[in-house]
Amino acid sequence: MAIRQSKKKSDFGPVYKGHEGQWSWLLHRVTGVAIILFLFAHVIDTAVVGWGPNAYNRVISVYEYSFVRLLELGLVAAVLYHAINGTKIMLIDFFPSLTRHIRKLGIASVSLFVASMVPVTWIMGKGIIDLLRHKAGA
Repeated sequence: MAIRQSKKKSDFGPVYKGHEGQWSWLLHRVTGVAIILFLFAHVIDTAVVGWGPNAYNRVISVYEYSFVRLLELGLVAAVLYHAINGTKIMLIDFFPSLTRHIRKLGIASVSLFVASMVPVTWIMGKGIIDLLRHKAGA
């Protein structure tokens, strides 16, 4: 008859302390949900065309608010991060030996995301600032 030994908490390994992998996992899920929510809203605002051009134009006029433009910038950031991180995940899935370099892959993917967002923020940010100036001058 086997004797059952009680295990201490330390026998199960260290408690996860929020390293890069956890943040990568969390951001991947959050950006995925944000993209799905946008797609839902986009289907709804496009479906309004069924009520005629005036209804559609009223809904689309929301996109002229600076806050909505900031949300669009956030959407682009979410799509970029989700795509880059998803590519990292696929690489690890297809080439399991890359798990030895997971920290370097994480740093590379975040660096690529930041490098991609700099020109995107510059281009979209100019449009947001111009919109704010136009609204302030009007």
